[in-house]
Amino acid sequence: MNRLWETFSALVAIDSPSFGERSFCEALKRRLAELDIQTQEDDAGERLGGDCGNLYGFLPGALPLAPLLFSAHMDTVEPGRGKRAVLGADGVITSAGDTVLGADDAAGIAVILEALARLRESGRPHRPIELLFTAAEERYCLGSANADYSRLRATESYTLDLGGAVGEAANAAPTVLSFEITVTGKAAHAGFAPKDGVHAIAAAAKAAARIPMGEPLPGLTVNIGTIRGGTAGNIVPDRCHVAGEIRSLSHEAVMARWETVRAIFEEEARALGAEAEAQSRCVVTAYETPLDSPVVRRFRRACSALGVTADIHATLGGSDQNNFALRGIQGLVAACSMHEVHSTREFSRLEELERCAELVLSLMLEDAP
Repeated sequence: MNRLWETFSALVAIDSPSFGERSFCEALKRRLAELDIQTQEDDAGERLGGDCGNLYGFLPGALPLAPLLFSAHMDTVEPGRGKRAVLGADGVITSAGDTVLGADDAAGIAVILEALARLRESGRPHRPIELLFTAAEERYCLGSANADYSRLRATESYTLDLGGAVGEAANAAPTVLSFEITVTGKAAHAGFAPKDGVHAIAAAAKAAARIPMGEPLPGLTVNIGTIRGGTAGNIVPDRCHVAGEIRSLSHEAVMARWETVRAIFEEEARALGAEAEAQSRCVVTAYETPLDSPVVRRFRRACSALGVTADIHATLGGSDQNNFALRGIQGLVAACSMHEVHSTREFSRLEELERCAELVLSLMLEDAP
């Protein structure tokens, strides 16, 4: 457990913002080399405008079984520069309070490294193990979207990147559609000639008012996150830009709701003599790993062997597993002691990290198909 704490705190201390994971990646390469694990880095960073690609690792196995993929991401959200892990007497790990802790996803990486160290020390035969540590996951999983999947042979994966108690895992995640709509009107002096203008903000506001926000249907969420427009208080605004997202476990439901949102903006724009130009992209696509699949059954067996309750459920958060599923890799996203993520209140528990390391080791040593 002392080694696990040292690994976690050392990883937390490395700045690794999205598109700036180079120092973290180099430290990870060194730690994997100490475990005699070969690594390769792809060129996703160059293509994404970052300084670091995705890092692959491979550990040969003596058992004639297909490899398993274990994955976690290298980047953190802001404020994440100058992070420091503080271990309390009760075993709770926090940041100093002015940054995120970075357990999302240093916890997942530390757990995988500790499991690999224990695997090596055990000397027990195991199946081949593949590793993928991704860049830019916090930017809608861009690293894994641009990964080189020709380097992987695994068709089953465990991604360590979920909040909750050890034993929790997500077998389904949503499609997330990000959209931008620009409403274009006509500028005019707001005092002398307001009737000569076409108020772009008014058109956008009327459209937004017609769209139910939050969770208009069970399992479907809609949000307009930003609205900006105009140039001065005495000018009728000729442009308004709106950005938001739609997500659901049903890809079809997302696409249908997007068509409704787009149509409403176009209708309200036309009603005032404006125009609406809409753009969207699915940043991640929904998947569902069947509960009777080998990857789920293996997870349940590993939890049972450790006396851990397996709690497998859907989540409305995307992860790298969304992109793995698109490439035919069935998997679970497992909890690894990250709580209140994306905030300066983020924390982990050393005891949970230990239990998660035991769980991952059990998965690595699982002999049954």
